[in-house]
Amino acid sequence: MGKREEIRQRDGTVFPGGIYVDCLLKPVFKEQRDHLFQAQFQIHRAHVLMLYDQGILSKREAGEILRGVEILAGMDPSQLRYDPRYEDLFFMVEGLLAEEIGEETAGNMHIARSRNDMGVAMYRMVLREQLLKLIRRVQDLREALLEVGEEHLETVMPAYTHTQPAQPTTLGHYLLAIHDVTERDTRRLWSAYQTVNQSPLGAAALTTTGFNICRESVRAFLGFDELVENSYDAVAGADYLLETAAALTLLMTDAGRWIQDLLQFCTREFNVLRVADPYVQISSIMPQKRNPVSVEHSRSLASSAIADAQAVCTMIHNTPFGDVVDTEDDLQPHLYRAIDKSKRVLDLMIAVISTMEVNQEEMRRRAGEGLITITELADTLVRERGLSFRRAHRITSRVARRAFREKRDRIQPEWLQEAAEEITGQGITFPEGKLIQICDPFRFIMVRRCSGGPHPQEVRRMLKDRKRRLDADRREWSQRSEAIRSAGEHLRVRVRQLISQNR
Repeated sequence: MGKREEIRQRDGTVFPGGIYVDCLLKPVFKEQRDHLFQAQFQIHRAHVLMLYDQGILSKREAGEILRGVEILAGMDPSQLRYDPRYEDLFFMVEGLLAEEIGEETAGNMHIARSRNDMGVAMYRMVLREQLLKLIRRVQDLREALLEVGEEHLETVMPAYTHTQPAQPTTLGHYLLAIHDVTERDTRRLWSAYQTVNQSPLGAAALTTTGFNICRESVRAFLGFDELVENSYDAVAGADYLLETAAALTLLMTDAGRWIQDLLQFCTREFNVLRVADPYVQISSIMPQKRNPVSVEHSRSLASSAIADAQAVCTMIHNTPFGDVVDTEDDLQPHLYRAIDKSKRVLDLMIAVISTMEVNQEEMRRRAGEGLITITELADTLVRERGLSFRRAHRITSRVARRAFREKRDRIQPEWLQEAAEEITGQGITFPEGKLIQICDPFRFIMVRRCSGGPHPQEVRRMLKDRKRRLDADRREWSQRSEAIRSAGEHLRVRVRQLISQNR
């Protein structure tokens, strides 16, 4: 038997072929069942009520359809299995509804509607819920960063540039910097949410409908903030997916950078952070090991989330501007997985950061090594000796090289004297006590009172401001969540009223 005949025997001669069922219809059915089941019934409710309000359906028809919808919505979706009689979950629901209330009545549920606008609406409804859950996790991480940062306003540590010790700062200043990046990630997620939470319903296939529908009432019933006004845009536009993917990519990329820092800080060589026992794993063969696996997994999951988010962009890239399967059931799970992995990363990091032990003595000792305060010597030469900064920099550079050669962490008066003579032709000296002050990491921090700097008072001011902004952000989250909940409750009340009136 040739390959052609073998395939024909396996797949048959009519749609859908067996291989199409196995490779596409069954996996798609499972994804739809697991993610879109309740969203589709919300859309059915809103659409039928709108048709009734517009006089397109009678009270009897609308009530009967909604009665059937409520029966089917009460099913346990996990019990549903792919049925070759139906192409997908939505045709299955339509078929089950026809069995419940009759084919003619059930068929009228789809007046002035297409799978196109309905499908996009479901994706948007599911995605907005996922985004709200993720934003809540990001807010919780920000709270943890601010809480721990406030405990370490005077915990001196070396800050790094190009992976090398650069200047002293504080752990509070460092954690606040992570917070501020994460706060901007929150804004990007809110921007994606605003783009997602727009209703495409009423666009039908792409040119709306000849029926006198009210798109605005369906939008309100479903808790969408706005309409995607242009009906072609409503089914063709995929930027709500791209913006979400971009926001996820930035969130996890930003997180991956400081997660890498945490992994380095909790190595035995650094010995400045200790991950709490619930989040470390002991080696199966080396009992002395404390493996920070929670942080490692977070780094790995963040990278995996980025990969899923980038898959979304790749799948949409160079697709035609219209209703295409590339933006539908094959793509959506990538976003679900990216969000799920991001939430797992955030949950782990909230726990790790909130419970980690900080070796403050070791941090301060490291901040006193390698003359990383020596910028203050150059600044002092400018302020008190009138040198140009570039000349002062050349002098301090020679002092730093001398300290490195001699493996000393204190500036010696003769080093400064000799370097100044070489650069300016005349010696410059400071009292030894002043040179000791210049080498003090804490004093280095205390003289940096500029806006945004590490001075404890300035960091405290920024923390207070960030807490206020976080509170405002949480209020926005509550308002948006309540808007969706309230719209859903209003929809349920209207449905119950119409069903009861029809009895």
